[in-house]
Amino acid sequence: MHLKLLHLQIFLVDNLYPCLILEINNYLENIISEFSYHKFLKFSIFILNLLHKSGIKMNEINNSKKLYSKAKKYIAGGISSQIRVLEHSEVPLFISNAKGSKIWDVDGNEYIDYIQGMGPNIFGHAPDFLNENVSKEIKNGMIYAAQFDKEIEVAEKSLEILNVKDWTVRFASSGTEIDQLLIRLMRGYTNRQLFVKFEGHYHGWMDSINYSVHPDLELAGDSSSPEAIPESKGMDQNTKNSVIIARWNDIDHLKQIFEKYGNQIAGVLMEPILANTNCIIPDDGYIQSVKKLCHDNGSLIAFDEVITGFRILKGSAKEYFDVTPDLSTFAKSFAGGFPIAMLAGKREIMNFIADGTVYHGGSFNSNVASIAAANASLDHMIGDKNFFYNLEQKGQKLIHGINALSKDLDIDIHAQGLGSVFSISFTEKEHIRDWRDHFTNCDENKYKSFCEIAFKKGIRLSSNGRVHLSTAHTENDLEKTLEVFKHSLIELKQKLSR
Repeated sequence: MHLKLLHLQIFLVDNLYPCLILEINNYLENIISEFSYHKFLKFSIFILNLLHKSGIKMNEINNSKKLYSKAKKYIAGGISSQIRVLEHSEVPLFISNAKGSKIWDVDGNEYIDYIQGMGPNIFGHAPDFLNENVSKEIKNGMIYAAQFDKEIEVAEKSLEILNVKDWTVRFASSGTEIDQLLIRLMRGYTNRQLFVKFEGHYHGWMDSINYSVHPDLELAGDSSSPEAIPESKGMDQNTKNSVIIARWNDIDHLKQIFEKYGNQIAGVLMEPILANTNCIIPDDGYIQSVKKLCHDNGSLIAFDEVITGFRILKGSAKEYFDVTPDLSTFAKSFAGGFPIAMLAGKREIMNFIADGTVYHGGSFNSNVASIAAANASLDHMIGDKNFFYNLEQKGQKLIHGINALSKDLDIDIHAQGLGSVFSISFTEKEHIRDWRDHFTNCDENKYKSFCEIAFKKGIRLSSNGRVHLSTAHTENDLEKTLEVFKHSLIELKQKLSR
């Protein structure tokens, strides 16, 4: 009887928690020879302790399913941003509350959250110091349709972190709209229409720029002359006539484009660290070469730092690479979770906005709540000289831990990028260089399966592989995450071998 119960337990564990079966088999080797009721109880306690130690649980999301069914009746698709449908649960997750590094769904499940609002929550969810400042400021009003002193403070502090001279800024509400302003300004300043956009880079969902973000290579054309592939139906097809698609991280390819289009090119727009594809750090000297190529041609170089700005080591890609672009855009981490965006650039160029030659407006620009949040965020960053370094170290622990698991478990998981924002993929390559490299060599289905397993064990990862660290993530969070990753990878290996 005891042996039958033992076999039943092993069967249940193998089906519900296959990641633990190796440890269980090792344990059984020491007790199976003389099995007794006492040893059966001991074995049962061992399993319970192992489950507890590993943080293993199978999250149920029945309430999310009910709310999703209801939401679809009133909200298109039941969601308010398309990427949210790609949650690694059966349905998009519905959240009840969040604090720090944790988020709780409407079924009461707790997750260590590495999505963090897709990057804005650099201090974690609901930081007290930030919310207190916002609550204080909005007592005086919310939207003035006029100027106030706090936005001057935010401009000054942001330029201090960026370490620039004779730059000015303009505020908006989202990364998508601020990138549109940047493109308009490049054209207005240079009086040229064409601009270069790279495969794998994302600059918002507007028609003018939403091309070749993650194109199927069967449609994307030859690598020497990539096609502009729209990311959505309904886009104005005329807009593709003003965008030149290029391969990133290949300076010779870019030189050929400049030789072909020359003085028609207003500028080059890029994610200086490719956060939307594997968090790729470009080859040494690449950014510098792009800048020289642009300036020799009378074109502008522009950085989209919506994700990396006020997050990565040294505070920006401009400081990280020691390369000053002509223009840069920022959002997300800038205000710790409140909606704000900023275009910053050389005064000479920004004067085209200042005098109205290049038009920009918006009712919600520099609203009191967002400016208050940005002010508190920037004070926090400036007040802690090790702010960006400490955040980097947290992420590096996960990067090294994940890559160590790859070797220890002989599975092709790979982490690359910077500590505060990095990417997880499944590839046999040690470094992914661009979108085509990712498309060819990364197994997105395997990544999805891994995320589904980790999700059920309480780790929330983004569908695009990007991991966002926050100051709220603790050492215990990092250790638990690596432990769950270990068991998830073991389970994935067993799933793939069946």
